Amino acid sequence: MKRLFIPVLAAAAFAVSSCYNGNNANFPVINNAETHDGHDGHGKAKEEHFGEKISAAGAITTADILAQLGSHDSLENIKLTAEIESVCQVKGCWMKLKNAAGEPIRVSFKDYAFFVPKDAAGKTAVVQGKAYKEVLSVDMQKHYAEDAGKSKEEIAAITGPKTEYSFEASGVIIK
Repeated sequence: MKRLFIPVLAAAAFAVSSCYNGNNANFPVINNAETHDGHDGHGKAKEEHFGEKISAAGAITTADILAQLGSHDSLENIKLTAEIESVCQVKGCWMKLKNAAGEPIRVSFKDYAFFVPKDAAGKTAVVQGKAYKEVLSVDMQKHYAEDAGKSKEEIAAITGPKTEYSFEASGVIIK
């Protein structure tokens, strides 16, 4: 009996400790966030990395992305920087980036492999991946509205499909 108890106890302890993440005890967070000192000469700026390790070098604006998407359905391996407008309040599984041209750009995370902090709105993000145009069904729009904490009235007002600009990020930096 003693021989069986020790391996079972060790396996249980490993399983519990591997699921714990001090940031959000409500659900297992799937990300590899790293915090780094900024390299702006002040040493005070911080940035967090999620997903694939990327740099901010070469990132373009939302205006540049929209201009390039005007003649293409999608753009691969592109890097974008913008202010975060909102984040999924359920678990950080998507975010919207502000877009000076109107509707925000919705960012999802490749293979649902990582999430971002739910309190990231107002910070600057750099995302790398694929930009594309997407037609959202009524059901998907309602799902996103629920995730964003919209009222029942706002959700009920969604009645037709909508074309929006989207981005699938393989890596994210939040400054």
